[in-house]
Amino acid sequence: MEFEDRVPFVVRLESEDRQALFARGTRLVFPIRQVLLRQHEPSAHVLILLSGWTKVTSAAANGYEALLALRGPGDIIGDGAAVSGRHRSATVTALKQVEALAVETEQFNALLDERPGITKKLLALTADRTRDSDRRRVQYAAMNVQERLALLLLELMRGHGRDSQEGGVRLTPGLTQSELAGSVGASREAVARLLKDLRERGIVRTERRSLVVIRPEALRRMARHDVR
Repeated sequence: MEFEDRVPFVVRLESEDRQALFARGTRLVFPIRQVLLRQHEPSAHVLILLSGWTKVTSAAANGYEALLALRGPGDIIGDGAAVSGRHRSATVTALKQVEALAVETEQFNALLDERPGITKKLLALTADRTRDSDRRRVQYAAMNVQERLALLLLELMRGHGRDSQEGGVRLTPGLTQSELAGSVGASREAVARLLKDLRERGIVRTERRSLVVIRPEALRRMARHDVR
């Protein structure tokens, strides 16, 4: 099932609105694994991603961490805190080198007042992200942990997979077992056991901070959902 959340924010904008947004920005470069935005910090700016990919994660007080999303070129991050005036609800970390435009919060909010076209597109994006999140909750409610993990790996393969020279499809985001566990509502130990089982059955191959899907058809059967 596809939702418009997959359409980056910048692509949604009219040309004049896009130019106005970019004119307010300051270009920044973040090296791999650097934190771009940190959970619980106040909002100083929003970021428009120009190149590279990031992971959006949220951590509970007990250290439980969940992967919320992957954001890449054309996406906007930090907009929720900027508009609401609240502290940031998640941490954003660079998976590779990332280039972005930083727009100060006050300037961004002024731009929303000046250009209603940008405001409408931002509202549409927020609605699409909420709908996508609701869809995932409904799917996961009917699945066990193995099925949820299989579905997550298929979605990562579809959106962020690259052919591996050794065979199979390499998942390019460097996600930890804790992040995978948080994404499917399970413990890290449970996910580690499931990945060990998938390795032994020749369905995936795990490497240091990397995972290769060898038999996606087996994951589809596990997920009971034909993700194409």
